[in-house]
Amino acid sequence: MSHAVVVPDTSSFDAHPRVAVISVLIKDDHVLLARRANPPDAGFWGFPGGKIEFGETIAQAAERELSEETSIISEATGVLTCLDAFSRDENRPLVSHFVLVAVLCRWRSGQPHAGDDALEARWFALDEVDEARLTLSKDVAEVARYAATRQQKEVCA
Repeated sequence: MSHAVVVPDTSSFDAHPRVAVISVLIKDDHVLLARRANPPDAGFWGFPGGKIEFGETIAQAAERELSEETSIISEATGVLTCLDAFSRDENRPLVSHFVLVAVLCRWRSGQPHAGDDALEARWFALDEVDEARLTLSKDVAEVARYAATRQQKEVCA
């Protein structure tokens, strides 16, 4: 059985997915989140992140974005997962497509302070990170739980 793929009209915008990182940092059973200042998801809590600059590695981008948005210095330790992020509006079925590379980071120094693209930055207990308690960007709770599990396995190894 075949499935038809609907391809949107891309003549009026850049039709290529963009690659970005999200920096996932867990420390003492708390996860660092930033409340976004800009679209998409303005006002939503999510992981600090952004576009990878030309010539920059995934790890460098994750560390830079975390520092720019939260003032936290970190070490990227590895890729957790990859996610698709689509944005749409009433005029077009697809406005943008980002491939988000979720990178697990280890805290090195600093306290969270909102910078760059963030309204707020702060630590949340892992059990606070759910859609019923916070206005979260898509997949934040799932990625936070996965990161905590993976980090625990690394500590025990």
